Amino acid sequence: MKIGLVGNPNVGKSTIFNALTGLHQHTGNWPGKTVEKMTGYRKFNGKLFEFEDLPGTYSLMARSKEEEVTSNFVYSGEYDALLVICDAVCLERNLNLVLQVLEVTSRVVVVVNLINEAKKKGIEINFSKLKQILKVPVIGIDARKKEKTNDILLTLETLKTDDVYRVKYDDFIQNELDNISFLIKDSKIKKRAYSLKLLTENTNFNDDKILKSKVLEARENLKKKGITKDDISLIVTQIVIDSCKKIASKVLVFKKEDYQKKDRFIDKIVTGKITGYLIMLFLLLCIFWITISGANYPSEILYDFFFGLEDKFVSLLYFLQIPDFIVNPLIYGVYRVLAWVVSVMLPPMAIFFPLFTLLEDLGYLPRVAFNLDKAFKKCLSCGKQALTMTMNFGCNAVGVIGARIIDSPRERLMAILTSSFVPCNGRFPILISLITMFFIFGKGNSLISAFILTLAILLGIIMTFIVSKLLSKTILKGIPSSFTLELPPYRRPQIGEVIIRSILDRTIFVLRRAVIVSAPAGLIIWFMANVNIGNVSVLRLCADFLDPFASMIGLDGIILMAFILGFPANEIVIPIIIMGYMSLGYITDFDSLYDLKKLFLDNGWTLLTALCMMIFTLMHFPCLTTVLTIKKETGSLKWTLLSIVIPTLTGIILCFICTQGYYLFR
Repeated sequence: MKIGLVGNPNVGKSTIFNALTGLHQHTGNWPGKTVEKMTGYRKFNGKLFEFEDLPGTYSLMARSKEEEVTSNFVYSGEYDALLVICDAVCLERNLNLVLQVLEVTSRVVVVVNLINEAKKKGIEINFSKLKQILKVPVIGIDARKKEKTNDILLTLETLKTDDVYRVKYDDFIQNELDNISFLIKDSKIKKRAYSLKLLTENTNFNDDKILKSKVLEARENLKKKGITKDDISLIVTQIVIDSCKKIASKVLVFKKEDYQKKDRFIDKIVTGKITGYLIMLFLLLCIFWITISGANYPSEILYDFFFGLEDKFVSLLYFLQIPDFIVNPLIYGVYRVLAWVVSVMLPPMAIFFPLFTLLEDLGYLPRVAFNLDKAFKKCLSCGKQALTMTMNFGCNAVGVIGARIIDSPRERLMAILTSSFVPCNGRFPILISLITMFFIFGKGNSLISAFILTLAILLGIIMTFIVSKLLSKTILKGIPSSFTLELPPYRRPQIGEVIIRSILDRTIFVLRRAVIVSAPAGLIIWFMANVNIGNVSVLRLCADFLDPFASMIGLDGIILMAFILGFPANEIVIPIIIMGYMSLGYITDFDSLYDLKKLFLDNGWTLLTALCMMIFTLMHFPCLTTVLTIKKETGSLKWTLLSIVIPTLTGIILCFICTQGYYLFR
């Protein structure tokens, strides 16, 4: 049996999906978590169930790419049943989608999730009455406890497709729907629903000229009564909303009229005009401080472990009589780059992602979008860009994929093109090292480092606003769209679940991709450093060629070359700089940041160099993984190239201004 999971954002579809299939898709307490459908399987009573976890939607009248996925699936009829998931706390609003789905198919099971949350707030639901009204099975569960999954499977197994609740439309609309339905021959969904879709949307009629003529005639008949195609959608929506209110009044009992009082009080502070921004900055500072102070020691352990294995691998390869021309690039190129990437990336990610996921699970991230909505609207963009911007802190590629939650194609492109202004986890080690060496005078004060890092992040966010405004005035002209943002109730995070999910779904996922692209990069870097043209390595020749331009923006040829070679993974930029300065044919490390700072100073670094390095780290071309993701998401070489040019050009301009300003006022 093929089963689709449908529901509003943030009702627990992914949690139920995990409970039913045993898979562990990442779940979170904010809208837009699932941006593409997920498939899982479960055997039960000798029958195989295939479950599709679909993106959250408030309506089958799709407005975004993710909503189209759900709407197309429901209207396709290519399933045996649909599980429509509702939030017990917001049942009246969720019934809107339930009634829309019942218009399309009677093969429905309604699952009311979070019943424990409803009980805490004094909300009682009469499930038997709801089942009697809708005429479909209704199951109340708390998905986090993974109870009643067998009840769901048994219900699906014995589901009957009898007549179900039908919304009563006005006679003038119903008559036109009947006239269209009469001409529909074969349909896997209810003819009235398909007729309504034809009447309200620009649908492909599959060369059925008679059906097309009848639809146009129906539209014309309604137009004579002063009802346009858009009016039909509004009228139908209002009728459905009124039906939801009637049903809710019969099945819901509120024992506490002020059940949302606590959440609303917290929201007044968290989304306040001043306190909202202060809390955002404070939380950002705390996350960076914990990440910085907690990652150093594990990084040293991993570094010692991986580089301690190096001699053993070399001995093994020589024992196997592998020639030097294979051993050297394999160990001193590929292995050392991989060891460095894992040592540098894994500890901060293992700390940062769980902390970030806790904020998701708590329900804080939608409040961030709410706070930043006005700022993005002034840039002629959309507040949902705030959600994708927060995803970029972990990995820019994840932020690019997350842009699917933005309805407007124009604003979705804007979010994608500005995604790399927010530093990903791969750029944090560079920023932290530079801050520690040059801006707190070598003292390992993690709190000061976190404060300066927060200021650097703010610069990236400000540039996101500025560039978004420029794009909206030039190549992406348009009016900012409004959007519905649900502020979900605050929920106690599941600490164990959060840690496991953030490590498996995010940390390992991002690390795996970094390793895949870093391995060939290590090979290329080794060859460039070891292949000479007239006693000078290819790496040094390229750096010398770039040096005049690099000097204009406060850098040098080695630094610029390191960024170019670090295109597959930002983590290897500093090791390449070390390799270039020391004229070594392989990546090496220093025992302390003090020794590393001395190397940089001996090669002409100043505070200006460090500042420009930080700016260019914040603003340069995205990594290879992100670029490939942008190409896949946009399907366009033009937008992919612009995603490279825009941040790089911005970084160059800012570095140039800083450099020339320094020399002008020195």
